[in-house]
Amino acid sequence: MTTQKGSSAPEEPVEIPDQLAILPLRNSVLFPGSIIPIDVGRKKSVRLVEEAISKERPVIGILTQREARTEEPGDADLYEVGCAARILKVIKLAKDNFSVILQGVSRVRIMEFSQRDPFMIANVKPMPDLTRPDVELDALVLNLKDMAKRVVKLMPELPKEAAALVDSVTEPGQLADLTTSNLDLSVEEKQEVLETIDLKARLRKVLAFLSRQLEVLKVREKINTQVQEEMGRNQREYVLRQQLKAIKEELGELDESSGDVEEFKEKIAQAEMPEDVEKVALKQLDRLKVMQPSSAEYTVTRTYLEWLVELPWQRGTEDNLDIENVRRVLDEDHYDLDKVKKRIVEYIAVRKLKPDKKGPILCLVGPPGVGKTSLGRSIARAIGRKFVRVSLGGVRDEAEIRGHRRTYVGSLPGRVIQSMKKATTVNPVFMLDEIDKLGHDFRGDPAAALLEVLDPEQNNAFSDHYLEVQYDLSRVMFIATANIMDPVPAALRDRLEILELPGYTRDEKLAIANNFLVPKQLGEHGLTAEQLQLTQGALGEIIDSYTREAGVRNLEREIANVIRGCAVKVAEGKVEEGKIPPIEKDDLSEYLGPQKHISEVAMRTADPGVATGLAWTPVGGDIIFVEATRMPGKGNLVLTGQLGDVMKESAQAALSYVRSRAVELGFEENFLEKSDVHVHIPAGSIPKDGPSAGITLFVALTSLLKGVGAPPDVALTGEITLRGTVLPVGGIKEKILAAHRAGIKRVYLPERNEKDLIDVPEQARQELDIRLVKRIDEVLELLDDASSSNEEEPDTGGAGEIQPLPLDQAADADPAEAGPPA
Repeated sequence: MTTQKGSSAPEEPVEIPDQLAILPLRNSVLFPGSIIPIDVGRKKSVRLVEEAISKERPVIGILTQREARTEEPGDADLYEVGCAARILKVIKLAKDNFSVILQGVSRVRIMEFSQRDPFMIANVKPMPDLTRPDVELDALVLNLKDMAKRVVKLMPELPKEAAALVDSVTEPGQLADLTTSNLDLSVEEKQEVLETIDLKARLRKVLAFLSRQLEVLKVREKINTQVQEEMGRNQREYVLRQQLKAIKEELGELDESSGDVEEFKEKIAQAEMPEDVEKVALKQLDRLKVMQPSSAEYTVTRTYLEWLVELPWQRGTEDNLDIENVRRVLDEDHYDLDKVKKRIVEYIAVRKLKPDKKGPILCLVGPPGVGKTSLGRSIARAIGRKFVRVSLGGVRDEAEIRGHRRTYVGSLPGRVIQSMKKATTVNPVFMLDEIDKLGHDFRGDPAAALLEVLDPEQNNAFSDHYLEVQYDLSRVMFIATANIMDPVPAALRDRLEILELPGYTRDEKLAIANNFLVPKQLGEHGLTAEQLQLTQGALGEIIDSYTREAGVRNLEREIANVIRGCAVKVAEGKVEEGKIPPIEKDDLSEYLGPQKHISEVAMRTADPGVATGLAWTPVGGDIIFVEATRMPGKGNLVLTGQLGDVMKESAQAALSYVRSRAVELGFEENFLEKSDVHVHIPAGSIPKDGPSAGITLFVALTSLLKGVGAPPDVALTGEITLRGTVLPVGGIKEKILAAHRAGIKRVYLPERNEKDLIDVPEQARQELDIRLVKRIDEVLELLDDASSSNEEEPDTGGAGEIQPLPLDQAADADPAEAGPPA
């Protein structure tokens, strides 16, 4: 409240000179009789205060600025009517900064400005209040006092002395000024009162302002009473919301259909929902209307409606049905993978003939690094659809797929619905990555929840626990990826169209490196093909000696290592014109270190008792080595190398067959009477199991007992029986590719696996001598070949004559990345 001196206070008359120094005032109006503190900081104003306080009882003129933002006000920036003021006190707050307490003395009108620097001085004309006895004036004063006391009563923030102060003022002009200075009015309204010289007109204006303030206070009081009666002791936030509601009701601005409700109503109409879903949405919207925004249920219902209106129900992208363009895009992004490309082209062709064809559900199966995940993105680009990906590795909770019911705090839809919202279309390419790594526990089996998602006959009415309405997934193209299909439940596997992606041959890797990997890595490292070239010999050496994988992920990593090393040289300015000489095979050790993989086939199979087998692993195929040696003993068979039960039984079966055919094979029947046989498969830390090493075990034992080493470039796979039959095994494609990578020249396979050769790449089939055998005896030719090739070497023992091998001849080097045979 602005301080006002009462009429009873003795006051010495203040003489107002004809010229006054003018102090501009911002955001406030000074009335005669009022006492206010102001801060002075502008240069001219500071100079004025310093000049004024040097005089006795200084008087200055206070003029309000028309625009508070004006820093250097001129004549036109100030109102013409102001107030002469006496400086009561000056406090220096800092250099060029004062706090000044002013007391208004009398209204003054500016006649003209006589000085503008260093501060403004103007000729002024005082305008004192002229009071004459008048009945109407007395009535206006009484009304004003009465209304002012009622306002004070409704404003608890004002001090109790305010009413007494109003009563103590007897002068009509002083009463009007006192009241105006304490009302919450704009600067323009206060200035209007200040400029009103006629007392009756001034009192009427103040009465109008005071009446408006009284009405506002009455409404506020009414609102407070209503809210207090309705809410009682409810939380403060709720009270504030009710006050806002009551204010809007009083002003007639409250509209039940406004805000969230109107917004959701419009979004529901635009969402193109199915009829049953729209009914659910409108029902929830009706519930939202009657809820209090501060309640927890309001937030739950609002979030649910947001999910319903933001999901794509009908909006989709138009497929690119140009088959040649689809082929071109797929070939741009991926080399080979003809099976998958053919299937996508077939789907586009059928869509062209039958537009309402449901989306396929494909499963790309293959070792890491062959391009399964990136192929999904490429398919989406080729057919012009949005792409979304969900990684299922390690997912154990069924609610991750179907969502949580809304009764739970923080519940959300499952990943399927979340991804559809992210896709913003009803027909995206939806990748379910690592589907073979799903887990399950007490919270449910997510693989079982996927049965509905991936069944074309059911997924047009997929039900999420959170939404509780049916959602159509039939137009989605689902692409799952897996390294192996064994962990995938049979029911889920039955719903997938499985496309196998084999590992790449050496020539395919070379083509991929030239066409894709090297240009990509050069771009990512800020180099160009003119600055750096990797020769074909260097790329081949990286493939052969620095990587051993079915895919090309490590190959890309090693190429990046070489390019990074070259980038350092370019950045340091160690090469002329920023151009590096072509990287040759012999330069690789500088960037990649020594060779990581060295073919040990020849060394391992040079001695009798060692044979090369083929194994299947989750990351593709590999070669393994079976080593056998003999020592004095009691006829025991010792098996080491962390072998599984099936492989141990295969070793026992191979030894039994050798013993039963000892004479025919060329050694004594009782060769095991005083000897023990030890069979070992290196890489002892890796578990190995499966029957496919049976034929390899037989060759190793026969080689040991004959004293003839198997050729180093021959590998075998196949299950054997005690009758000497070779049975078919799995993983032929991966095993053949592993043999091709390892430099094997001849491979023995079961005859009944001939049908599986169709999946083997043409290059591998042409470069390998693949021999199909029906019986065990047919593989003995490889030992006969080895024996005839060594006729000129010293005799190591003839038929029927057992020559034990020295223990130190057992091979002791581990195979690189050996894995369990299938």
